[in-house]
Amino acid sequence: MDATKQAIGIDIGGSKTAIGLVTQFGDVTCYRVFPTEAERGFDRAVRRISTVVREMLRAAEVAPDKLVAVGIGCAGPVNPRTGEINNPYTLPGWNHCNIVQPLEREFGVPVCLENDADAAALGEFYFGAGRGAESMVMLTFGTGIGGAAVFHGQLYRGVTGEHPEIGHLTVAADRPACYCGRSGCLESIASGTAMAAAGKEFGLGNAAEVFAGAERGQPEAVRVLQTARAAVDAAVWTLVHTFLPARIVLGGGMVEAHPDFYLEPARAVIARATQIPRDCITVAIAQLGNRAGLVGAARWAMLRAQSAQKHNSKTP
Repeated sequence: MDATKQAIGIDIGGSKTAIGLVTQFGDVTCYRVFPTEAERGFDRAVRRISTVVREMLRAAEVAPDKLVAVGIGCAGPVNPRTGEINNPYTLPGWNHCNIVQPLEREFGVPVCLENDADAAALGEFYFGAGRGAESMVMLTFGTGIGGAAVFHGQLYRGVTGEHPEIGHLTVAADRPACYCGRSGCLESIASGTAMAAAGKEFGLGNAAEVFAGAERGQPEAVRVLQTARAAVDAAVWTLVHTFLPARIVLGGGMVEAHPDFYLEPARAVIARATQIPRDCITVAIAQLGNRAGLVGAARWAMLRAQSAQKHNSKTP
């Protein structure tokens, strides 16, 4: 592929949308971020994205023929096969909205959609903490908990093409109810939202205050973190024994703020495992930060466009 060609990566979250112009080497040559404002309507959001992309291409002096593809990582659930965003609780009013079609019409290049956790995992696999690994499982801890698996450069997908819901692994059956309808999900115990909810019961306002309280030795805060740590332990144990990945990557805002809290139990799980080749599995902290999603989405879109081009060139 021409080294001057680039792709657009878009990372759509409940609060903000980030857009980057990305080279095939993972370098972000232009970057913009703005409020998503999902409640103001899907069509408006698509128009805003299109406008920002046009502005970025002009500012970076990228000729239209140098734009290869557009990749989108979006808060889920999403359907990569149809390009639809399905029932996203963080994007009100966007249910069954197809974001791929209008952007393909706008820019005349292939557009692909992935869940935001999948996009971040792809970014780390190709350019970050997963680089060089044959297989990788990524867990992201933030307001919620997500995750994805990559094997031999390909995303692991479920039967419908969607990603695994790692945040809904049951890690403690007798624990708080989750919004999914079950109890004891990883997300309902170890996410920032869950820690904040537990902390409010004894006067702490958010997850950061829970960590600060634990550092002061506040018993209630210590118990919240002990419970969350046990949940992380159980989840990593399940994922390691299910997938046997070469690398576990931990990312997200909570991990960035408190890396050792997540890294230590993950490494301890592998150290005590006896039924797996533990010497072949490493644990790492994500390296790309909040740009992992748009970098991964752009790279994935670029690879898919390249693959389609090769296929078409072979077709008589």
